[in-house]
Amino acid sequence: MFFVSEDHLILEVLVRVGSAFACGALIGVERQWRGRSAGLRTNTLVCVGAALFVLLSSLTPDDASPSRVAAQVVSGVGFLGAGVIIKEGGSLRGINTAATLWGSAAVGSLCGAGMYIPAAAGVIAIGVGNALLRPVARVVEPKLPPDRTAEEPVDYEFTAICHDGEEAHVRALVVQAMAAEAFSLNGLHSEDIEGTGRVSVVARLTSPGRDDRVFENAVSRLSLERGVTSVRWRVLPHQPVGP
Repeated sequence: MFFVSEDHLILEVLVRVGSAFACGALIGVERQWRGRSAGLRTNTLVCVGAALFVLLSSLTPDDASPSRVAAQVVSGVGFLGAGVIIKEGGSLRGINTAATLWGSAAVGSLCGAGMYIPAAAGVIAIGVGNALLRPVARVVEPKLPPDRTAEEPVDYEFTAICHDGEEAHVRALVVQAMAAEAFSLNGLHSEDIEGTGRVSVVARLTSPGRDDRVFENAVSRLSLERGVTSVRWRVLPHQPVGP
């Protein structure tokens, strides 16, 4: 327990929560300035929330120790951090923001435990990491050789042949399968195969980089559909879209 009287208790709680608020706001200002999804308010609330949980354990020492509560705070913030990570094609965005939230929770836990100097050091370290390490990372990032480029767009043609009555359903399945990925649909058309009672549904798409896995999965999915007699895909020469 950290108090000897009710007045001291109230003052100590105010100091700890106030320091958590200030530390979270300092961390959040940089995130807000850079336009990140978790900015000033989110980092402040995470920091204050972590401090309150640790304070709760200090006020009820018979139920749980502050270190055990802090471990649970880390797990809870992990779920929150996962919400700010966005998948874009083969890359992820928001990992740095999620790590900052994790750091805010650690700073808040330190404030809740009354460890103000480590909390201040944490704020400085997080701020320096976010503000000053960005240009350093760009300098040390490996450069591609002159004869190589980063992933270039790839054009695909996806064809499904089905019975006349299944045309609308197959078109919808093709669009649905590709919409879940980072593909641009350049065209979708159907052609009757004369004298067969079947229709060829052809989709042309562009991917930010080569990803054959998606098409293999689509082939497996559509091959199970009733009325689909053939499914295939191929890579086309990339045709840049003009201005």
